[in-house]
Parts: sequence; structure tokens; C-alpha cells
Amino acid sequence: MKNWRKSALGVARRWLKFNAVGAMGICVQMIAVYVLGTALDANSLAATGLAVEAAVLHNFVWHEHLTWSDRKAGTRGRLFLRLLTFNATTGVVSIGGNLAIVWLLMSEAHMMLVAANLCAVAACSVVNFVVNDRIVFRAAGRDASVTGMC
Repeated sequence: MKNWRKSALGVARRWLKFNAVGAMGICVQMIAVYVLGTALDANSLAATGLAVEAAVLHNFVWHEHLTWSDRKAGTRGRLFLRLLTFNATTGVVSIGGNLAIVWLLMSEAHMMLVAANLCAVAACSVVNFVVNDRIVFRAAGRDASVTGMC
């Protein structure tokens, strides 16, 4: 029972760190989407995609140094591979999910761009936590086949 509690507390602490980094990433994304989509009058979906990528890169740095700091990559090569994996997983979930949700909310619900982006970020956050914990920042020695999301 003690191990279960300790594990649950560890996940809860990591979830809080993940969300703190995510909150900063939301700020990065919202500023970028505003500047690109409103101030520079870029296409809404292009602005969203670029803003999400800016947030993805921002979040990777913070997750590496804060959220999963106990699971260091070790070498520059592994860090680069981790960044590629992060972009290929979390980036795809974030960009694909955000583009689809923003399109849906703007075209069907007539929601404003920034509000649609906030809804999209919230919808993708749980999936991203699991992907990061189980795949991108998995514990050393953890078998790659044990990365299922459930």
C-alpha cells in the first residue's frame, strides 16, 4: 500500500509540473498565435501550427529540466533523439489535435481564434502527458514495448 501511495504522489507531483510547464507553453502559444494571426494577419491555421511548434519547443526544454529532470537523456545524441521523439509524438498530437479542433470550433461553433486555441490545448493535454511519461521521457531501463498508453 505504501508503494502505491508513493507512486501516486510521484505521478501527482509530475502532473503538477507538467501542467505548470504547459501553462507557460500556453502563454507562448497564445502570444505567438496572436502576433502571427492578428498582428501579422497570417492564415489562422498557419498561425496555429507555427504557434504550437513554438510552444512544443519551449515545453521540451522545461520538461527536460523540470518535469522529467530525474530521467536525463545523458548524451547530446540521446537528447537530440529525445527532442525528435518529442516532436514526433507530442508535436504531432499537439499540432494535429490543435489544427483539427481549432478548425472545428472556428468553422462550426464560430469561436474566436484564441479561444479555440485554448480549448484545443486543454483537449490535448492528457494525451500529451501519457505520451511524454511513457514514451519520450520513459525511465531508463524501461522496456520500449512497455510504453502502451493504457
